[in-house]
Amino acid sequence: MTPDAAADLGPDPTLLLLDDDEPFLRRLARAMEKRGFAVTEASTVAEGKAAVQSKPPAYAVVDLRLEDGNGLDVVEALRGARDDARIVVLTGYGAIATAVAAVKIGATDYLSKPADANDVTAALLAKPDDKPAPPENPMSADRVRWEHIQRVYELCDRNVSETARRLSMHRRTLQRILAKRSPR
Repeated sequence: MTPDAAADLGPDPTLLLLDDDEPFLRRLARAMEKRGFAVTEASTVAEGKAAVQSKPPAYAVVDLRLEDGNGLDVVEALRGARDDARIVVLTGYGAIATAVAAVKIGATDYLSKPADANDVTAALLAKPDDKPAPPENPMSADRVRWEHIQRVYELCDRNVSETARRLSMHRRTLQRILAKRSPR
């Protein structure tokens, strides 16, 4: 960590890390502590909300899909408790629709896994007027299809039956697609 990186954190370096992947959570927590953050770890929505209520952090990295619910609930709670918080949503199920939903409720940025500590730090400390670099590799046809399915799924309020009907797709086929990680 450079001295400038610690100075960029501001007067409140508190960071909430919320992820149900314990090895990833521990690795990221150690890396972020080395960068000067005061890390609080949580692995469930309930633990995340409790951490936000006890002391709202200045920064947060929130996994989207957790065993006991959706990480966006914690994003909403944090945004309600502290509107200056910088929040990055991190997920292995990246989709444009969920990225838009996350930003609409208050996330600062959205990263797809695998993301390393450098990516997370850059997203947390990015200035509002910074523009991301264009993608090196455009989306594949499979990825575009998956993105469209995710968008319709979000528009149907995550109702599998309604999404399947609108896409003229069998419900079980849709469930299998939704259970998989996004194609590259």
